[in-house]
Amino acid sequence: MTSIKKVSIIGTGAIGATFASTIHDCIGDDLRIIASGERYDRYKKNGFIINGKTYNFNYVKPRETVEKADLLLIAVKYHHLDRVIKEIENHVGENTIILSLLNGINSEDIISQYYDMSQILFSLVFKVDATRDGNIITHSLPGTIAFGEEKNEVYSEKVQKVKTFFDLAGVNYEIPEDMIRKMWWKFMVNVGINQSSAVLKAPYGVFQSSEEALELLKDSMREVIILANVLGVDLEENDMQTFIDLLFNLSKDGKTSMLQDVMAKRKTEVEMFAKVVCDLGKEHNLRLPINDMMYKMIKVIEATY
Repeated sequence: MTSIKKVSIIGTGAIGATFASTIHDCIGDDLRIIASGERYDRYKKNGFIINGKTYNFNYVKPRETVEKADLLLIAVKYHHLDRVIKEIENHVGENTIILSLLNGINSEDIISQYYDMSQILFSLVFKVDATRDGNIITHSLPGTIAFGEEKNEVYSEKVQKVKTFFDLAGVNYEIPEDMIRKMWWKFMVNVGINQSSAVLKAPYGVFQSSEEALELLKDSMREVIILANVLGVDLEENDMQTFIDLLFNLSKDGKTSMLQDVMAKRKTEVEMFAKVVCDLGKEHNLRLPINDMMYKMIKVIEATY
């Protein structure tokens, strides 16, 4: 089994840059950051400061001819996915393993329309409170990548290769036995905390101190549990409580990615959260009013930018 030596990342928001720093500390310029246009120029000029340490990564433009990546991480916003799928083309070879660190439950399906599903592992990120202000990223939790095939009772060769590399690089990871259930758990979490924080303009500390804020995010998560059960995914109230326990260990000043988007007057990922919930709910004759309300409120917030 060949080992992972060349890694490419597209997307250097708070999460992408945080994992880039960890991997760069291990393999240096064998990590390539894919960037185009103004982003490429800005990254080359300013670099990144991550928890006080300056990083000048190896930046490459999408059309540059490069050695194919052994591992490629996609860490962009949902609404940029169609564009970056084409920008990673020069980095994807026959043996490239692709991990999508996007939120939601359908990015792997979208990527598989362009690249072979056999190259893609399901993945998600949790236990991270990274925030970005310009080129400065700070975090108290570096994040954990959950990844794998749909089922992981026995590790496939691809899973074992990524596991070996993450062990070497010091990337925190988890390989769930049931990856689809884990993805729905994270989807439930994002539907709750991301959207509630955006509507309330609330960092984690508000949810730690306000019963009303906590109930709002619980109510939106409960609708995901209802939907998941209808679709045959075994989520339950205890899964919601698992996240609540994690929430109380996050920095009170930490902000979700959607709250950061709202504060910076950027487009949010509400189409990946509330809209997916509501669309699937309609398909199965489910009334999910909290997420319907969240979708409308966040679209109004975006319209006021």
